[in-house]
Amino acid sequence: MVKTSELRVKDCINLTDGRRLGLIGDLELNLAEGRVEAVVIPGPARFLGLGAREPDVVIPWHRILKVGVDVILVRTD
Repeated sequence: MVKTSELRVKDCINLTDGRRLGLIGDLELNLAEGRVEAVVIPGPARFLGLGAREPDVVIPWHRILKVGVDVILVRTD
């Protein structure tokens, strides 16, 4: 079993291109069915952290391939 606090400190890596997506900032939950629908990675800050951020990256739970000790491996298009 993995706690949400443990998920928030793991890097998400996209296996399609090897890019680091960032750390999980939030979860989308389906309370009626009691399951996680997606993880949300906050978009990177724009210039020097000033102003608006880039859009968040939402990764559906079925796209998560492996939750490892240090990283979460995902496959996105």
